[in-house]
Amino acid sequence: MQSPVLVLKDSLTRESGSKVHHGNIQASKAVADIIRTTLGPRSMLKMLLDAAGGIVVTNDGNAILRELDVAHPAAKSMIELSRTQDEEVGDGTTSVIVLAGEMLHVAEAFIDKKYHPTVICRAYNKALEDALAVLDKISMSIDVNDRSMMLGLVKSCIGTKFTSQFGDLIADLALDATTTVGVDLGQGLREVDIKKYIKVEKIPGGQLEDSKVLKGVMFNKDVVVPGKMKRKIVNPRIILLDCPLEYKKGENQTNAELVREEDWAVLLKMEEEYIENLCAQILKFKPDLVITEKGLSDLACHYFSKAGVSAIRRLRKTDNNRIAKACGAVIVNRPDELQESDVGTGAGLFEVKKIGDEFFAYIVDCKDPKACTVLLRGASKDLLNEVERNLQDAMSVARNILKHPKLVPGGGATELTVSATLKHKSSSIEGIEKWPYEAAAVAFEAIPRTLAQNCGVNVIRTMTALQGKHANGENAWTGIDGNSGEIADMKELKIWDAYNVKAQTFKTAIEAACMLLRIDDIVSGIKKRQAPGASQPSKPTIETEGDADNEQMIPE
Repeated sequence: MQSPVLVLKDSLTRESGSKVHHGNIQASKAVADIIRTTLGPRSMLKMLLDAAGGIVVTNDGNAILRELDVAHPAAKSMIELSRTQDEEVGDGTTSVIVLAGEMLHVAEAFIDKKYHPTVICRAYNKALEDALAVLDKISMSIDVNDRSMMLGLVKSCIGTKFTSQFGDLIADLALDATTTVGVDLGQGLREVDIKKYIKVEKIPGGQLEDSKVLKGVMFNKDVVVPGKMKRKIVNPRIILLDCPLEYKKGENQTNAELVREEDWAVLLKMEEEYIENLCAQILKFKPDLVITEKGLSDLACHYFSKAGVSAIRRLRKTDNNRIAKACGAVIVNRPDELQESDVGTGAGLFEVKKIGDEFFAYIVDCKDPKACTVLLRGASKDLLNEVERNLQDAMSVARNILKHPKLVPGGGATELTVSATLKHKSSSIEGIEKWPYEAAAVAFEAIPRTLAQNCGVNVIRTMTALQGKHANGENAWTGIDGNSGEIADMKELKIWDAYNVKAQTFKTAIEAACMLLRIDDIVSGIKKRQAPGASQPSKPTIETEGDADNEQMIPE
């Protein structure tokens, strides 16, 4: 007799076995199909309506998928892959989804033949190890100081993006920005923090060609008293504070009882003296510019303008950190702790400029800035948003190369080489794992096949010709020219990929495919939405195990 299983009819449903595997594979393929057309330089753009009602026009895999609202747990997991890839290496967000979708697609045949998912996963992991070994073999090292080589690499990595039509512009901006903020840690290691120390300032208007990387920082602020304070200072001495320059207010409600009328004047005088004392401690160091993250009272403004010092208040913490990195100043918490070494003298020019209707403060021409601002100009907000997304990808690629200066061929050549090597190796594998291993080898061809499809060439002919060239092991650098769809040598066309982007793509795709294949049960604890006026849910009923397996998934 089957053991009874308690199933809460109205709140818990369960689906198991091969039905789950097929459901997960179909959901993953659906996600992959959405962004399949955005792979390669001749890719389509997608127009998305976001939650706020705005529009997003992009062909960046991650930007598209994060706007999707999906109900299926496997599809959610696939979308998470793209986000991970974007955070980790910043590029290859579309490739990773296409590859993971293909890995699951080829596994479907084995699930139907009653192969155990563990066997398939074992074969996939073996294929991943061999694929990474092939990557190591075909990769080539580059000199990070060779600017033309670096420029070519960044350009080929963002050649699939919308901004590739603007030539070298984005690649130039990305390379300048990342080399500015790079810090040598010694032992050949280099730290490039693009999130913290590179600010992208988007200002609609002007032309995209007016975009530039500033040797310093800019922020959307004006001096506190525009009439009395200077808006242009050459070689300024800068003091950065994160304390308020105003009289301290009580933590809670404070009552002061004054008996004599003169005491009121004394109280006001004490407040004034406190602020005067604060300003005197700062002015002792003869600054030209004082910037604080907190408030600045009218009296303090008066003392500063009287001494010919410009002041800016209520600056963001992140901007303050960037200014400190750019001009060599130290952010001080209390004015009485100020030292000469805390004053920033690295900036060449402080200037406030008006762009459009707003004022922007520039601290530029710094001697050795370790932070910078990328100023983007463009016709519309949508264009600027897309340029910014592309620039982020380009900066991530430049950062990856500065950290790991190794290249692999682009244009699907790497995947074809990996595929040919794995097919060759599969003949030496014994036992049942041979077939899934060979299927994984075939799955790698999804990337060049998709590239060929998006170029609009005859896919079967192109793929057959490419497979023939790689099967002989002639040239590992033979791939598809994404613009014309012709078979070409990637070395001559300078179509490259960063080594760690490719390695991360393979790892993420195969590990995610293995994880989704291992799922054999989906239990949903979401309550069914009750129709208005419906009766109360009945008590839990006891069912047999057989019935539990037949429960349908609740539609979201």
